[in-house]
Amino acid sequence: MFENLSLRIEKAFKTLKGQGKISEINIAETLKEIRRALVDADVNYKIAKDFVTTVKEKALGANVLTSVSPGQLMVKIVNDELKELLGGDHKDINLAGSPAIILISGLQGSGKTTFTGKLARMLKSKGKQVLLIAGDVYRPAAIDQLKVLGEQIGVEVYSEPENKNPVELAQKGISYARAKGISVVVIDTAGRLSVDEEMMNEIANIKKVVKPSEILFVVDAMTGQDAVNTAKAFNDRLDFDGVVLTKMDGDTRGGAALSIKTVVQKPIKFVSSGEKLDTLDIFYPDRMANRILGMGDVVSLVERAQQVFDEEEAARISKKIHKNKFDLEDFLTQIQQIKKMGNIKDLLGMMPGIGNKIKDLDIDDNAFKGIESLIQSMTPKERQNPLILNNSRKQRICKGSGRNIQELNKLLTQFDQMKKMMKMVSGKGMKGLSALGI
Repeated sequence: MFENLSLRIEKAFKTLKGQGKISEINIAETLKEIRRALVDADVNYKIAKDFVTTVKEKALGANVLTSVSPGQLMVKIVNDELKELLGGDHKDINLAGSPAIILISGLQGSGKTTFTGKLARMLKSKGKQVLLIAGDVYRPAAIDQLKVLGEQIGVEVYSEPENKNPVELAQKGISYARAKGISVVVIDTAGRLSVDEEMMNEIANIKKVVKPSEILFVVDAMTGQDAVNTAKAFNDRLDFDGVVLTKMDGDTRGGAALSIKTVVQKPIKFVSSGEKLDTLDIFYPDRMANRILGMGDVVSLVERAQQVFDEEEAARISKKIHKNKFDLEDFLTQIQQIKKMGNIKDLLGMMPGIGNKIKDLDIDDNAFKGIESLIQSMTPKERQNPLILNNSRKQRICKGSGRNIQELNKLLTQFDQMKKMMKMVSGKGMKGLSALGI
């Protein structure tokens, strides 16, 4: 998402290079390109126009310091305004109440049920006891889907397949949660094919009876401005608390994310991509603005790493590196941890200055597969001491992994180089870094 927008805005800034100061004349072309980029990203035309007008007013009223170029100043102003356009400050979900009740709403096919499972997983990882209520009484597959998701994450699902009254079902599920001392209830509701009156009345009645702590509206980001229009219709009836954008890994230009806050005046709270249950991110407007402008998102990258890397394991690995005992078994463990962090291209996109450079690269998520298969075909003794790998052992490893000798030799060479680098940095501290030219 936002790849094309990022590229267009980056090109727009280049027109200011070499300028001594900001003037209405030298920023005209930059602003025109930014407006076009926003409209092409499916941002509402009026919102794009207002955005550019605000940037222009702030740019012309700003004093350019001798240490800051006009281009740098424009980047900062655009970054600040993008943050505001995306929602300003981050807003957490409200978990007040005993139990806290989260009502999920949205059109059919928006990814509501999958999101419900993802949210339950995230809440559970934060120490919350969660109950899911299968409130979609019209689509039998929805109940089965939620039960499968519940089993995968170890969260109980309350359902009554014969009960076709969603309001009554929600009430019974909440009573069950109270009796069990469960802290958070998430209610999955029926999706709507369109914003029809009967179904809107139904979810409004659920809201009225259960009095949720939080109402989240789930919308498919790939629908662009239609997503914004649907959000407005739902908000007029439900007055929801926040938006969830799903299918962010699809062919989406980002217009919904950039327009929805202005139209409904409700924050985006989560973004979801893919079907895997660990592909849910809390939405931070400032971090997304940074990513759009190619500044990366190091904070989110570190947070993902913290979620999958165990502190004790990290200390153990650090100790082995210091003693120069880091082996292929440890290397395999680290690869498997990195894979848990998510899509490789997405992770690289979080690193400053890399986003647009990998736009057209086809980065295979199975890039580690060959390395893993080679290491997994070794005995524990061979992983701990690769120096014992003679020709017959190598032949056996290649046969077992389905790889060739050249790939195995390349892995062993790269691993040896990595160990030498680790030893240099670990043993000499800052001097080690200097020796590496860092």
